[in-house]
Amino acid sequence: MKKMNNYNQTLYACYLGYITQAIVNNFAPLLFLTFQRSYGIALDRIAFLVTFNFGVQLCVDFLAAKRVDQIGYRRCIVTAHLFAAAGLIGMGVLPEILPDPYLGLLISITCYAIGGGLIEVLVSPIVEACPTQRKEAAMSLLHSFYCWGHVFVVTISTLYFVLIGVEYWKYLAFAWAVLPLANAVFFSKVPINVLVEKSEGLSIGQLVRQGSFWILVLLMVCAGASEQGMSQWASVFAEAGLHVSKTVGDLLGPCMFATLMGLARVLFSRLSERIDLKKYMVISSVLCIGSYLAASLLQNPLLALAGCGICGFSVGVMWPGTFSIASLSCPKGGTAMFALLALAGDLGCASGPTVVGMVSEHLGGDLKKGILAAVIFPLLMIIGILILSVIMRGKLKNVK
Repeated sequence: MKKMNNYNQTLYACYLGYITQAIVNNFAPLLFLTFQRSYGIALDRIAFLVTFNFGVQLCVDFLAAKRVDQIGYRRCIVTAHLFAAAGLIGMGVLPEILPDPYLGLLISITCYAIGGGLIEVLVSPIVEACPTQRKEAAMSLLHSFYCWGHVFVVTISTLYFVLIGVEYWKYLAFAWAVLPLANAVFFSKVPINVLVEKSEGLSIGQLVRQGSFWILVLLMVCAGASEQGMSQWASVFAEAGLHVSKTVGDLLGPCMFATLMGLARVLFSRLSERIDLKKYMVISSVLCIGSYLAASLLQNPLLALAGCGICGFSVGVMWPGTFSIASLSCPKGGTAMFALLALAGDLGCASGPTVVGMVSEHLGGDLKKGILAAVIFPLLMIIGILILSVIMRGKLKNVK
């Protein structure tokens, strides 16, 4: 098969990779009530599907830290897209042909979670390894495509369910599978560089012995928690506060959050040459704290919802910004570093909504108090950035 030699094509493939990840993470949750009605699955087992998806992705993140360099970027990223497509197709087929529909869903989710986990681990180092200028801008723009993918999936799926009917959801699952299948072919042809040679990259043992690496882990956990602590509850927040339907709540809550987060990443990609990344992340974290306070303390539902949207804008640079800082502070971290940071980010994505839910439940189901508790994550982000700045200045002095 003829290979391309334009690294812009590599960037486009990576953008489509993040849209694929948005599909596998956000399509199935739109169908949870449909699964309950169609297959008679209890809500607690339905809720476990989200935990299971991210649990598989966490395992993939960890395993990828050891194996991706040995197998090769191209083989892994193509395989990731094939797994994602297989999971989406399986979701429409396996529950119908297996004796237990729930088992069919678990098998399907396992497949696309493997794909999603590998995509998350690989696309950032692939972009970082491209011979392009303005790495921080490229990384921020890359991660904006997850946001656009999220909005795209929710909007198109919602329109499909309204116009065609939710009972025909299987055909939409098959249609979404076309994108990862096509991108698997795309990735088999574009040029792909390695971030560092296998002999030059740091091992996991070497990484964990560096104090700055653990600060980066803290930043990734806080980035994921700050983002998902609000995002996962945005729909419920909109429904409860404004007393609207779930369809309207999804569009006002998660879609608004994802749109503003994507805009923040695009904006930073345009301004990155004129802005100090760490200072920008501190300002973003302060804005995030303000948005959490607004959402949890303001009594006006519209103003509280505005706080939810501002949160999406404020967290936009946190995840890609941490990846960029990691590349600057630890240039030989290689794939292992990106994989472990992705693992930390996923832990944050799981812990943020969990903290909000647990505090809310403990305080009598008050969601606003749960959201207020999550302000700890952007606060820790600020502390971590300040500590890392001190460490990096110390390293520069030692070099001089």
